[in-house]
Formats: sequence, structure tokens, C-alpha cells
Amino acid sequence: MKKMNDFAWHLSSFLGKYLAGEKNMSTNTIAAYRDAFRLFLLFCEEKKGIRPDRITLSFLTKELITDYLDWLEQERGCSIVTRNQRLSSIHGFLKYVQKELPENLFEIQRILGISSKKTKRTIVPYLTEDELKILFQQPNTKTKHGRRDLVLLVLMYDSAARVQELVDLRVRDIRLTAPAVVTLHGKGRKTRQVPIIGKTKELLSGYLEQHKKMAWGIAAADAPMFYNQQLQKLSRWGISHILEKYVELAKQETSFQVDFPVTPHVLRHSKAMGMLKAGVNLIYIRDFLGHSNVVTTEIYARADTEMKRKALESTYKELQTETLPNWNEDDDLMLWLQDLCK
Repeated sequence: MKKMNDFAWHLSSFLGKYLAGEKNMSTNTIAAYRDAFRLFLLFCEEKKGIRPDRITLSFLTKELITDYLDWLEQERGCSIVTRNQRLSSIHGFLKYVQKELPENLFEIQRILGISSKKTKRTIVPYLTEDELKILFQQPNTKTKHGRRDLVLLVLMYDSAARVQELVDLRVRDIRLTAPAVVTLHGKGRKTRQVPIIGKTKELLSGYLEQHKKMAWGIAAADAPMFYNQQLQKLSRWGISHILEKYVELAKQETSFQVDFPVTPHVLRHSKAMGMLKAGVNLIYIRDFLGHSNVVTTEIYARADTEMKRKALESTYKELQTETLPNWNEDDDLMLWLQDLCK
């Protein structure tokens, strides 16, 4: 193996064999690693004048990686969260590589020593019950696309599905016989079942009857649950576009006062916050959302506490009209302090 090709060789092995084979990571996770290195190669070529095929592992230094992270923030306008994710991908690769290249261990350890940036915790954005009702009223159910979009929005909220889970959803993943459930294929190839109740079940039943009438070139059970005009499954962008369209329509209502971007994940947050306000235990919410650790789910409890604090602050009134007492004029207190200092 030529030295000039060691970076390319190890990176290909890391993405193609290690992550997919040994770690059994999902396609989306591997894609996130790939994107991080695609940007890194772009940075090396544009800012350092080094073509990707000329990069070697010895070229990687702490200073280079720091410059790359600064470039992400300052020139590409990436958030601190994105910066930290890109750094995590590089750390993962170098932890894999260091076992095979002990001669570069010192510099690798320097890069692994680059810490993630602290970021301010923001309150979880979510829609209220009234705002959700307004949003769900926007699709025109007299049209085929409108009916599809309503089912998409309602199921996105009611199942708290991630957008990729909706993209991958197939007819076979919906069971309407008791107990009705939707099977979601989540992160890390984990599968969970979420109950379908109430009007959501009725909507799905009607939608699936219409779904059967389509000319699928595959078994009906394998057909995508949500599809475009070419009968191909909707993409992540497609689902986001549909949601954005109805959010803009909802904003025409005076009661829909939303000052943050409404993404598919906001509907997931909305379901979690609704469950929390209804008194559902965090452990059950964790399982419902498919979190691997309840610590992740605790962000909703913190957000709820913050909302309550802000509500209390907005209603607080100063009822104490007198000036505060001057404790220096309290003779008993001053005598006690003098005795304490003896």
C-alpha cells in the first residue's frame, strides 16, 4: 500500500467495512460520517490547496482540524451542534485508525483532545394543542393529495416518528386489527411499535383503501406508505416541504402564533410535550420515542419546567410596597454578629 493512499484506504475501510459490518450502523448514520469527511475534503482542497487524492494520514494535525472546525462555523455558517457532530465523526475515525498506526499516535491523541464546544440549551420548540388543530385543518381533504397530506401530518404527530422513519414506512408496517399499531424502524436498526388509536386509526383505514387502488409494480404490502407522483416513497425533503406548506397556510390564522421554524421534529417534540403534560411517566415517553436513554427524554421535563417558570414570572406582581429593611440597623443582628466574631 502506497503511503500517499493510506488516508483513502483507511477511510474507505472505516465507512464500508467497520461501520457497516462490525458496528452494524444504519445507512443514515454512515451517511452522516460520509458527509463530515466530504466537507473535510472540500475544506482541504479549497482552503489548503491539497487535492483529496494527495492527503495522507500524516497530513492530519490538531491545527488542521481546528481550522476545519472554524471554517464550518465562520464561513459555512454551521451551528455549534453541527460543528460538534463533524468533530465527533473525525474522532470516531481516528479511534479506529490509531490501533493500526502507532507511529502517528501522538498527533492522533492531540486531535482526540479537541473538545466539543459548549452550546446554550434552548427550550424545546413545540406546538400547542390549539396550534396543532389549526395545522391539521389546512389540507384539502376533497383531493387525493390533501387526504394523503392529512394522514401524513396526523401520523407524524401521533406516532412521534422521526422523518426518516416516515420515509421508510411501508404498508406492511401498519396493522389496524386490534391492537392497532404502527411499526417504526428507528436509529441503530431498532424497531418499536406505537399504538394507533382514535381518529388516527379511522384516517389510516380510509387512506389504505385508496392506497390499494394504485398500480403498484411490487407487492402491495411492500409499497411505500407515503408516495409521490412517480409512486416512489417521499423523501425527507418532500415530507419537510409538505409540512412547511401547511404551516404557511396555518400562519394566516391569528391564533397560530408560531415564531420558530416548524420542522418534522417539532411535531415529535409536540407529541412528547403533550404526553408529559398529560402526566405520562418519562420512562414510557422514552420507549414511545425510541430513545436509548431516559436522559435524552429529560429535555422535555426541563422544557416544561422552564415554561412554568416563565408563566409564573409573567403573572408575578409586586405586592410589597414598603422599602426593604436595612439589616445594618438591626441592633439584635449586629450584636449577634459581633459575638460571633469574638
